[in-house]
Amino acid sequence: MNARIAAPVANLDPDAIARSARTVIATEAAAIRALEPRIDGGFVQACRLILACRGRLVVSGMGKSGHVGRKIAATLASTGTPSFFVHPGEASHGDLGMIQPDDVVLALSNSGETDELLFILPVIKRQGIPLIAITGNARSSLAHQADVHLDASISSEACPLGLAPTASTTAALVMGDALAIALLEARGFTAEDFARSHPAGSLGRRLLLHISDIMHTGEGIPAVTPGASLTEALMEMTRKHLGMTAVVDADRRLLGVFTDGDLRRALDDEGVNLRGATVEALMTRGPKTITSDKLAIEAAQLMEKHQIHALLVVDQEQRVVGALNIHDLLRARVV
Repeated sequence: MNARIAAPVANLDPDAIARSARTVIATEAAAIRALEPRIDGGFVQACRLILACRGRLVVSGMGKSGHVGRKIAATLASTGTPSFFVHPGEASHGDLGMIQPDDVVLALSNSGETDELLFILPVIKRQGIPLIAITGNARSSLAHQADVHLDASISSEACPLGLAPTASTTAALVMGDALAIALLEARGFTAEDFARSHPAGSLGRRLLLHISDIMHTGEGIPAVTPGASLTEALMEMTRKHLGMTAVVDADRRLLGVFTDGDLRRALDDEGVNLRGATVEALMTRGPKTITSDKLAIEAAQLMEKHQIHALLVVDQEQRVVGALNIHDLLRARVV
């Protein structure tokens, strides 16, 4: 039978709603604060078991604990601890084959008496697989059978009926986060390591995308010789759509750059013969450049620092090998 759905309340009391919300936050905050003194030798032993694991950390839990377990497994996997979630009900119908002797199991249950978890424990123990339990009951069956028990007990749920898992799931989640971050720091996990498991995220793009991945190359590079006329330089800039052109010698070594800004300055200078001037006379010498092995975010920082919108990419011999502008960085979502 479906649960009864209460009729809409005609006149909601804003103050009562706010009090309810604040009570929930205060209750869950208190549950989190109570965890701090429980970070003891058992927590350290749990970290040692996981760090010594030659396989993966297998997280399992039922119901709301299962939802929390999935998030903990995802956090661990993205912070340097190979981990995945196994549903305990499915485990007894074949998924136990996913758990191998080199693994470590992390089981979550507020009561510590979840039948689906207790049912698969003999198989796990028979294989000699270390078991870490996060429960709200240190005297429970799961806590007693675990090699390490992490106490996530609470004084009360935030639910006024004392039924909906609220503070208990928050406490278990925070304990899982504490494990993940302690392991991250113990492994010396870096921002670059994090980016490798998040290549599509903004951090991944910032830390993994190189100049060589987004720069224009070959015929896409705007370049003219120093004897080119102003018209020739402007035509090259128009064709390549980067707002500038490199000025190079016969070996494509960089001599300077001609930009929209150089054109405006030339137009404002009455002493410049625009019809007869070569690009060499109007170009900017010693322009800002970057090498292809640098990160794309470094190009963005260089552009911002010097208030420019495009860069030429050079090799160790100062030969022009690429070019990019701010629009390339925007398309790559680096900025």
